[in-house]
Amino acid sequence: MTTESPARTERAVESLERVTIRFAGDSGDGMQLTGTQFTKTSAVFGNDLATFPDIPAEIRAPTGSLPGVSGFQLSFASTDIRTPGDSPDVLVAMNPAALKVNIGDLRPGGLLIVDEDEFNPTNLKKAAYAVNPLEDGSLAGFQVVRINITRQNELALEGSPLNAKDKFRSRNFYALGLILWLYGRSMDTTVKWANEQFRRRPDVLEANLNALRAGYNFGETTELFHHRYEVAPATVAPGLYRHVSGNEATAMGFVAASVLSGLPLFYGSYPITPASDILHELSKMKNFGIKTFQAEDEIAAIGSAIGAAYGGHLGLTGTSGPGLALKSEALNLAVMTELPLVVVDVQRAGPSTGMPTKTEQSDLLQAMYGRNGDSSVCIIAPATPADCFFMAIEAFRIALKYMVPVIFLSDGYIGNGSEPWRIPDVDDLPRIEHSYAAKQEGEFNPYKRDPMTLARPWAVPGQAGFEHRIGGIEKSGQSGDISYDPQNHHTMTLARAERVARIVQDIPPLEVLGPKSGDLLVLGWGGTHGALTSAAENARKQGKSVASAHLRYLNPFPANLGEVLSNYKKVLIPELNTGQLSMLIRAKFLVDAAGFNKIAGQPFKITEVEGKIDEMLGLTGPYNLKFGPASVLGGG
Repeated sequence: MTTESPARTERAVESLERVTIRFAGDSGDGMQLTGTQFTKTSAVFGNDLATFPDIPAEIRAPTGSLPGVSGFQLSFASTDIRTPGDSPDVLVAMNPAALKVNIGDLRPGGLLIVDEDEFNPTNLKKAAYAVNPLEDGSLAGFQVVRINITRQNELALEGSPLNAKDKFRSRNFYALGLILWLYGRSMDTTVKWANEQFRRRPDVLEANLNALRAGYNFGETTELFHHRYEVAPATVAPGLYRHVSGNEATAMGFVAASVLSGLPLFYGSYPITPASDILHELSKMKNFGIKTFQAEDEIAAIGSAIGAAYGGHLGLTGTSGPGLALKSEALNLAVMTELPLVVVDVQRAGPSTGMPTKTEQSDLLQAMYGRNGDSSVCIIAPATPADCFFMAIEAFRIALKYMVPVIFLSDGYIGNGSEPWRIPDVDDLPRIEHSYAAKQEGEFNPYKRDPMTLARPWAVPGQAGFEHRIGGIEKSGQSGDISYDPQNHHTMTLARAERVARIVQDIPPLEVLGPKSGDLLVLGWGGTHGALTSAAENARKQGKSVASAHLRYLNPFPANLGEVLSNYKKVLIPELNTGQLSMLIRAKFLVDAAGFNKIAGQPFKITEVEGKIDEMLGLTGPYNLKFGPASVLGGG
């Protein structure tokens, strides 16, 4: 007697240039893990990629509820890409709530994979479905594949010592295995990760691997799919690459700054979404001499970092928008004492607590002006997750050279998003020069300034003969003593502002992509880089006179910004706020820049920016962002 193996149906393999997938389910369904593992596998395969985790703000939202839906979108391609995609080609919905929240984004004709077992009366009611969407014809515009993922996963784990709840939690690996099969991806990367992650829980390890293989084998044997798909590796510059998130790159950049400067790094921080990962990452770097301090509040965190800077170390603190507000008085102390402090702000939707897990660019004016008095600081902003590494180094280079606080404006989209990163050669990284105070003629003056940078000398405790007084009260520029002299305060205020202005001599000119003059310039900053650059590039392919430029230095602006702006008939500034950069550009350069503002907790789509470009060029009527029915007056 022989036992036959299940028949394996040959599938046609369709080659695609780019695929965008969104995994969506309950916050306890492991969608972030599922997306991350598929991302790592695609990175190992050699695809270019970009990701966008969409995490619910509620820590313990009711199971199956709409506010508890967690999503992870990734786009992988055989060509260079800059965003995680506008609309997913594939949506994996693990329950009705995930379907309801995300189905509006799935492209027409896209592939919809659902866990049919979870579309029961209880879950349908939680998702506010009056009837089952799998039965009412509302999904006719998509390729719907209904799979009993929960039941199939249970069968795969028969005999496992895990309880029913823990078995249920493994079904994300079943879904992952299925998608790995569908796109011709190996399970090896995930198997290796699982062996490391669950090495102390062999029962959990076995369950997850069995679920993974069961999902993969289901795809191999079922007749639900008539195609498999392949996305070839991308052509990239030679080098060693790794997959990195913005917050990971930020942490590594600050470690690199410590090594390049030869100064110990101290990070004082209070946990806050979405900046907490920087604290987590830096806490792992003790072998580099990194010291991390989880403070009791935001004020203590920045106070400790100021103390570290006063003591001759790299003083660093990190937060998000609400924390930056709390740090403002102490940040002004760093301005007044002229210490090289770096403050990271990973922006999120506000005001107040706002939407803690959603992205926004609403802290630019707070960074620029959110302190009492005339208080100038340097402001820089990374453009992509990988760029966070280099701009973190740049933050300390500027802080040390000019003895000035620097605000590093990241955002949730950059910090949580990820992309391949070509690991640089250490020899190619810029050296970070610094020096402590040198002996002066006569009595030491802590405010005797460098003629080029206007930086004051950095005298640290323990340097004999450099005893001095600094603090929040105005000091004499001649002696360093407390001074209430009107002329001195006038002079010192202007000197602090001019010191920041002179940083312009040390930053690169603004680079323009596209024609150097023409009909329209699309100008942006921060995490809008991918959508803006891609939209302008698409416009040029259609023969439109459109250029793009992206600011990474926001105070001071690059020296050539005014000239760049003057070369175009119109300027468009898309921002995830109500028009903060637009206000600064209009005020400083008297340019009639048009704002395009989205305040939804979500990044720009390329198509949205393309629509506004066509409006600006007079090719269409007014372009408006399309949201739900809610009214400005309430209700909806």
